[in-house]
Amino acid sequence: MLDAALSALGALLDPTTLAFLLAGVLAGLVIGIIPGLGGTGAVAILLPFVFIIEPHQALALIVGAVAVVHTSDTISSVLIGIPGSASATVLMLDGHEMAKQGQGARALAIAFLSSMAGGLLGAVGLTLSIPLARPLVLNLGSPELFMLTVLGISLAALLSRGNMLKGLVAGAFGLLLGEVGAAPAAADYRFTFGTLFLNEGLDLVAVALGIFGIAEVVSLVARKTSVAAGSGIGSGWGIGLRDVLRHWTHVLRGAFVGIWAGVLPGIGATAGTWMAYGQARATARKKGKNKFGKGDPRGIIAPESANNSVEAGDLIPTLLFGIPGGAPAALLLGALLVFGIEPGPRIITDHLDIVYTIVWAFALASVIGAALCFLFSFPLAKLSFVRFPVLAGGLIVILFTSGFQESQQIAVLQIMLLLGAIGWLMKSTGFPRAPFLIGFVLSVPLERYYYLTANLYSFSEWALRPGVLVMAAVLVVPLILAALRWAKARAGRSGGGSADDGDAEGTQAPRTWEMTVTGGFLVVFVGGLVLAQGYSEQARLVPTLVCVLGTALAALALTVQVYRRRTRGRDDVVAAAWRQELGWVAHAFGWLVGFVVLVYVLGLLLAALVFVPVFLRLVAQLRPRAIAIYTVALLGVLVALQTFADIALPVGYLTPAILVA
Repeated sequence: MLDAALSALGALLDPTTLAFLLAGVLAGLVIGIIPGLGGTGAVAILLPFVFIIEPHQALALIVGAVAVVHTSDTISSVLIGIPGSASATVLMLDGHEMAKQGQGARALAIAFLSSMAGGLLGAVGLTLSIPLARPLVLNLGSPELFMLTVLGISLAALLSRGNMLKGLVAGAFGLLLGEVGAAPAAADYRFTFGTLFLNEGLDLVAVALGIFGIAEVVSLVARKTSVAAGSGIGSGWGIGLRDVLRHWTHVLRGAFVGIWAGVLPGIGATAGTWMAYGQARATARKKGKNKFGKGDPRGIIAPESANNSVEAGDLIPTLLFGIPGGAPAALLLGALLVFGIEPGPRIITDHLDIVYTIVWAFALASVIGAALCFLFSFPLAKLSFVRFPVLAGGLIVILFTSGFQESQQIAVLQIMLLLGAIGWLMKSTGFPRAPFLIGFVLSVPLERYYYLTANLYSFSEWALRPGVLVMAAVLVVPLILAALRWAKARAGRSGGGSADDGDAEGTQAPRTWEMTVTGGFLVVFVGGLVLAQGYSEQARLVPTLVCVLGTALAALALTVQVYRRRTRGRDDVVAAAWRQELGWVAHAFGWLVGFVVLVYVLGLLLAALVFVPVFLRLVAQLRPRAIAIYTVALLGVLVALQTFADIALPVGYLTPAILVA
């Protein structure tokens, strides 16, 4: 085994192979910075080169890209509050909060170092797992996997920071939206309203960009200020290094959570990072818990360590069983098959040098990627001090382009607008968006594993399995403790609790609007319950349970809010400020609607050519020369992505044939 490891290292250190590794790292970093594209886009760009180079070089190229995408996707999440990927949304809690306090450099230093450490630990975990993972993974049945998804969704209560009831409502809403489309266990399409576009369900990237990205854009455009206050990024690099060293246990725990999230099918990076954040907060000392969501370094360290290690964990089932846990791993699997290397248990005996090539490439890429991010992060950190309307002109175009990629259906732009409005209302009325995303991500795995469990075991058989009992205890005990703490502190808590996942800013909604949004959730759950009864028995079971639970939670939350309003009176001062805020946001949202309308008519390229100059002149108030340079650069990036990265651009009704070609 040692000989194979040293041989693989020697092959990887060949200058030509190192050059391909560096090329993969650069491609992964660039794609990671662009919101919404992620590892799939990075590997897809490089895949054509696999057919013309040697196996070790091809693996170095692809693994280099996969290993660093989650290093650079933190940049936009931290600095401007737009998630670079769905899994990077967690960084908007503490990382973006640091940026708003003028500590963007510190947040990026923490993120890059933690990401590098997570990648290295993931590579170590991948190495150690080679002889151990197969029997352990095979002992995990559908009951344990079902309980794991339930455990992940239960983190909603722990992530809600004083809004436990609202967090549970948001989590149930995420579960419900995750069930749109084909039922996993029946030949039924649910909640599609006769629309073919919804048959495949809602895309995770589009949902994350809508709920988080668009909601943040309209908030910041409305205020016409920069993300951060002040004019400089400060000297936070050394502080970030000390933060990581001081909280090294969170690096280890986050990496461990990430590896297991990658190993287990259906969990993935998004749920893994939120689980890592949840365990970091749950294991923090009581006095330190209230710092999470306000710029706490631990809220960056744990999920960033998990973000990179989850890709290493994903390689374990990919290599040992030929079962990729995500699209990047599936593309890597395809590359192996091109060279006649069949993943499975025999890969350990027949191609051990290939396995170690992947391990070494992952470790080296993690270090190189972090170093390059540090090199370029100083000028990038200044983005948080640029007036946001200047950034928004291009961000709006990039957001909708990214959300379009998975389904390549123009109707997804409407869904993103709707989810953006919902996300902003949730943010303003105190409904945490983190539990929503966890529920959405784990909805399909939960339902799939539930049906497998119910069909293979009786209730007494699966409920009494040791692994299920352990996870049930882990689930119930924290929820009971959280409920007791909430009940104890309820008397001293003000009306609406905290605003959001730690990322709320600006005027908060009056209680009337809070009740209206809660009532809206109640109507959605009741409507979903009625619609679910028209499906087959297998297709309606889980949606019915989710809607019943959501109805009960929303009704309880609405009752509490009505009681508070009656006992604490009206909030006319808040209402006046809210009306002003609402007008600003409606104006900003109108610009987004206008852009989507232009895309429908002209296609994205021509829509950007029309929209961006007008937006930059009227909202950002830039000079004509700056507008021209900005617009040409943005269109150049879009054309380059379309030409070299095979990025699809929406086509409008009046798009000229030359642009379609």
